[in-house]
Amino acid sequence: MDVVTLLAFAAVSFVGIATPGPTVLLALTNGSRHGWRRAIAGMVGAVLSDFVLIGAVAVGLGALLAASEFWFSMLKWAGAAYLAFLGIMLLRSKGTIDAALKSDEAAAMRSALSIGLKSFMVAATNPKGYLFFSAFLPQFIDPTQPQAAQFMLLALVFAVLDFIIMFGYAFFGSQAVRFLKTSGALWLERACGGALLALAGSLALYRRATV
Repeated sequence: MDVVTLLAFAAVSFVGIATPGPTVLLALTNGSRHGWRRAIAGMVGAVLSDFVLIGAVAVGLGALLAASEFWFSMLKWAGAAYLAFLGIMLLRSKGTIDAALKSDEAAAMRSALSIGLKSFMVAATNPKGYLFFSAFLPQFIDPTQPQAAQFMLLALVFAVLDFIIMFGYAFFGSQAVRFLKTSGALWLERACGGALLALAGSLALYRRATV
């Protein structure tokens, strides 16, 4: 894969990742609730989901979802329900950053696992991600060259960009909340919760493209 193609992929990916979506909203929320260090667990979960999505596309799962209304709908409703659940939890939030920062080591470990799993599940249960990669990645794949290595390289570039951008959101959230009063932190979480509910609704209404 030549450098120009790789740079083009990185540029388009950067814009797509930076556009607010479920995973970056979670990164922002995790940063505001738990601080940027603990939010890293969510970034790791999202990065792992990048490899899962791109790997699935490489083996043809994206094409299956594009062709099968049943499996597309199953994944769509699972993803919408999970986003709605997270949104409702944030809307019911009490602004827990102080308690999170003072929790003990065992609780911190449980919290890190929970944060990572949430970010992973949000991306892995979103059928739009599989369809997006199915349409997006082939534009940068040279069919005359070994494809596995190309998919792996694109996955690494995308994952690095994803981590950097989510880190920026999480760091911003961790710093912004320190300048907000308790009520301000609470409304930040509720705003993110409302956004996740809106994204859940848009996913529920999303329809598989038909030829």
